[in-house]
Amino acid sequence: MIRQPRQQNTHRGVSPGRPLARTTNNTEHQASLASRLTTRDRWIVHMLHEHRVLNADQITGLAFPSYRSGRQRLRELYQWSVLDRFQPLLAHGAAPMHYVLGPAGATALAAEFGFDQKQLGYRREQSNAIAHNQRLAHTIGLNEWFTALIDHARHTDDTTVTAWWSEARCARHFGDLTRPDAYGRWRHDRQAIEFFLEFDTGTERPATRLAAKLYGYAQLAASTGIVTPLLVWVPTSRREASARTALLDAWRVLDDRGLVPIATAAADLLDPDSAHPSPAEQVWLPLDPASAHGGRLELAALALAWPYDEPAAPPSPTPGATAPGGVPAAGAVPAPDPMPPSPTRSRPARRSPWVSNSASPPSL
Repeated sequence: MIRQPRQQNTHRGVSPGRPLARTTNNTEHQASLASRLTTRDRWIVHMLHEHRVLNADQITGLAFPSYRSGRQRLRELYQWSVLDRFQPLLAHGAAPMHYVLGPAGATALAAEFGFDQKQLGYRREQSNAIAHNQRLAHTIGLNEWFTALIDHARHTDDTTVTAWWSEARCARHFGDLTRPDAYGRWRHDRQAIEFFLEFDTGTERPATRLAAKLYGYAQLAASTGIVTPLLVWVPTSRREASARTALLDAWRVLDDRGLVPIATAAADLLDPDSAHPSPAEQVWLPLDPASAHGGRLELAALALAWPYDEPAAPPSPTPGATAPGGVPAAGAVPAPDPMPPSPTRSRPARRSPWVSNSASPPSL
């Protein structure tokens, strides 16, 4: 999917799907879940709280040894109300199931950090509203970009994604100056690079959107004293050419161009024969010809194209941080580790988590 991102105009609503019996999120159920949820389950819950929606292919590809085992576990988490789900209705073909945070998962996550579901800021109707949001394709495409990068790291020695911040977290930290689609950190061997990402689906005018944002990135770098590269990802090489023209026009009029190093790449440049295609490949072209070193570079090699100090750890809100009145501040839940937890041999007993007086367990 990273090679061919889906466009929003291919969505035709939400498929009604088949109803399944689900348990009620009550005190008894939460007590039962305490011994049922694995480290992997809690990681999935944390990731969905941070990134709003992930589809079945993305979750199973990252966290499970096989699609079948992943699908079965996701079905269980849905029936336990840990996750909610929906399936977009497409003009052609079938979309995978899409998962968002459910009420039981939100309660468990809030308890993990010492406050209740209301203080977490979770609202079920708001969580599920992404199914009808006009930016659903953009959000799924953006999350696919990072899940492909994480998948590449899982199958490559000495590589890792050390940070992945959502658009909402970036807005809380940098929104007074600029609002990137995401912030990330990538490490390969001894080379490390942090970056802001602008993810373009090909439906907006890059000349208008991107040019207007470059000044904000320059202001952010000037005010913090931290130069953070900007990566621009587009669907096709043709789109990349037009985007680079718009970016160059805006970049050349900046007071200090060195504050905003930029590189672009296109999805159709990825190796079609690669088992794990990802943005880590040799597809990045710096905007400044002096930094291109004669051609496209791997993601890690961009750290050499733009010499700067080793990126410091990104600022992270302290778990339990509070606003006036004792209410947890926005972003009090820290960003999750992008890399999935290592498999463990120990598993909770497979006793039924269904509680009486709620719902009967369906046949799985």
